[in-house]
Amino acid sequence: MATQPQFKSDAFEAIHRAASSLHRSGAMNKQTMREFDEMCLTAAPHFDAQAIVKIRTDAKVSQPVFARYLNTSTSTVQKWESGAKQPSGIAARLLQVVQKHGLDVLT
Repeated sequence: MATQPQFKSDAFEAIHRAASSLHRSGAMNKQTMREFDEMCLTAAPHFDAQAIVKIRTDAKVSQPVFARYLNTSTSTVQKWESGAKQPSGIAARLLQVVQKHGLDVLT
């Protein structure tokens, strides 16, 4: 399941699409495209330990089951829930999807 990029606004989405076209055609280099990504796309959300526990308990699953859905280890989920580690990047986006739509969206 591919997630769609989340843009700061419709205007940023239009700008990013134009930049992507320029990049695909070779008229824009990777570095410039990364700068457009940073400018146009929303940052991955931040989830503290309590928020992650709530997402999992709302889904009514154990840490091992939650980890399996997220394709990570039980120890990683434990570290997230204790605050020893923070999910970032794709893990944070995945938690955002689960928070909004539930675990069923991942099956």
